[in-house]
Amino acid sequence: MLYEHDGVEPSIHPTAVVAPSAVVSGDVTLEEGVQVLHGAVITSEGGKVTIGAHTIVMENAVIRGVASDAVRIGDHCLVGPHAYVSGAVIEPEVFLATGSRVFNGARIGRRSEVRINAIVHLRTELAEGSVVPIGWVAIGAPPLIASPDRHEEIWAKQRELDFPEYVFGLDRDTPDLMVQLTERYATRLASHADDEEI
Repeated sequence: MLYEHDGVEPSIHPTAVVAPSAVVSGDVTLEEGVQVLHGAVITSEGGKVTIGAHTIVMENAVIRGVASDAVRIGDHCLVGPHAYVSGAVIEPEVFLATGSRVFNGARIGRRSEVRINAIVHLRTELAEGSVVPIGWVAIGAPPLIASPDRHEEIWAKQRELDFPEYVFGLDRDTPDLMVQLTERYATRLASHADDEEI
């Protein structure tokens, strides 16, 4: 299903295929030969999404462009089932495995692999040919690539990157952080009330 969002319709190359149960919304460009499988959601939430030629977005993946960070996925990438990409740059020939997550401001170098359930955190930069092992976390620039049992080390770098400030413009130490965050985010997302199916 294709939707106009904030007055912008998706641009779909004639050779791209979007499954009937997938959603493509707003300022999204799908280039030559892109395949978007059932249940996938590709949405522009204030930031453009561009998906390069011959890239495959598998079942139930979510790709979200945000106001602070557009999404650019290069040619010949594979975005696995249940993968999540928000506001990131994915260079060509990258494999994002099932359940992988890539967050705002991240950049993944050409021919890298983010394996099953691995995470590339906020503003993390992976060099060409990098691998994030199954279930591991990459964080920072240069990145720490660590197993989840290294939580304290991961959290130290994660706290420095300050997700609430970078994504929502809110101080992490605000006493009612979640109240302000959810109200602010809900206001942004409410613009979907005016979406029109194309």
